[in-house]
Amino acid sequence: MTFTENKIGQVCFMTAPTISARHAFTTRFGGVSQGIYASMNLGTGRGDSDEAIRENYRLLGEATGIDVTTMAFTKQVHKADVRIVTMADVHELFTAVPYEADGIVTDVPGLALICFTADCVPVLLHDPINSVIAAVHCGWRSSVADILGNALAAMESLGAKAENICAAIGPAISGCCFQVGAEVIEAAKEYIGSDIEGLYRPDEKAEGKFYLDLKSCNARRLMLLGVKEENISVSDECTKCSREKYWSHRFTGGQRGTQGALIVIDRKD
Repeated sequence: MTFTENKIGQVCFMTAPTISARHAFTTRFGGVSQGIYASMNLGTGRGDSDEAIRENYRLLGEATGIDVTTMAFTKQVHKADVRIVTMADVHELFTAVPYEADGIVTDVPGLALICFTADCVPVLLHDPINSVIAAVHCGWRSSVADILGNALAAMESLGAKAENICAAIGPAISGCCFQVGAEVIEAAKEYIGSDIEGLYRPDEKAEGKFYLDLKSCNARRLMLLGVKEENISVSDECTKCSREKYWSHRFTGGQRGTQGALIVIDRKD
């Protein structure tokens, strides 16, 4: 299912047809950062100015209607830990996140969740019946360690049900560009627990290398976990191919900013 490009002022962000909660997958467009971080950089600790990053968050919140002052962050270490967060986990910019979790889950209205990417796969999850959400950073290591299984288990502990969960797999490096070694292909096969024919192909120019469609691997894992296929949308945009629009770690060699995937249950005031 096709994602929608939204432009509010100068801010450009993507939304998915399967997610009814307020959410956004950010792009490079609409911020005030300069140089290699231009312009909507949300990543701290990479060398961008604090003033620019703070203004980027303000502009993003204004455009999306998400209160970026009431937000819980992932602290991504490419593992499969998932944390249930509450208002006690509201994060202040430029302070240390006091836990490690590549996925965060909540049922608290008004508490926005954000995970960060620059080629890895961002996944937003929402049970609209039981009002539970998740933001999950699915790099290949966290993916094959089954972070999505852990995320659904955490959501279910808050009352969510897999058959109700809707998923959006956002812009990320795609099978056209995600070159990996044979060990990653074997890990992906074990992760899905079935044949992944059609989700990878050999790199004809590099012996022992392959191109892997990690987005589709994660979509298939969600279906194995009980999420309905019609409730899953997958972005067809590749961050490396669309490097003018998205940050790509592989293309820039790490000299780049960071995009975010955000989701919140609106307060019922």
